[in-house]
Amino acid sequence: MYRKICLFLLKLSGWKLDTNLPKDIHKCIVIAAPHTSNWDFWYMILAFGVYGLKIRFTVKKEWMRFPFSLIMKPFGGIAIDRTPRKDGNRPSFVEAMTQLFNNHPELIIVITPEGTRSKRTEWKTGFYHVATSAQVPILLGYVDYGKKIAGIGKTVIPTNYPATMKEIMDFYSTITPKHPHLFSVDTNY
Repeated sequence: MYRKICLFLLKLSGWKLDTNLPKDIHKCIVIAAPHTSNWDFWYMILAFGVYGLKIRFTVKKEWMRFPFSLIMKPFGGIAIDRTPRKDGNRPSFVEAMTQLFNNHPELIIVITPEGTRSKRTEWKTGFYHVATSAQVPILLGYVDYGKKIAGIGKTVIPTNYPATMKEIMDFYSTITPKHPHLFSVDTNY
């Protein structure tokens, strides 16, 4: 029933779902890009609702406090501590995410490598390091406002860093964000 509601809401919004979902997805990182608007979250939730996949996503820990936690937790939020690390008193982002993958037989984590809705010319690369450390594929999730289509566009098996990043950036260079002036693919790899 939930899948039908999500599909209805997606179609009601005038959007389509990319049906390029790989079979038997149990563990993976999903990149969510471009991320230039809060509406991106809405279309992502609808797309993954139609796919029937239980996703988790990273969000700064401040968003996991009341009252935001009432929305973020049920949708799959995982709090990330972004305060500066001092003397190794907490695991790094990569260490924490890798441990989550090691502890769960099924886990799909959505990450926004831009880290913000503001324009960034360099993406955060934790997603790549988590994928290689946890030995999971990277799925390229997207919302294309030009074509009004959302979903998974491609699966990337991480190899060497420059080749993997080039493949990812080539894909995202064809996607139209809600606010194009706030999006930039990362060519600094």
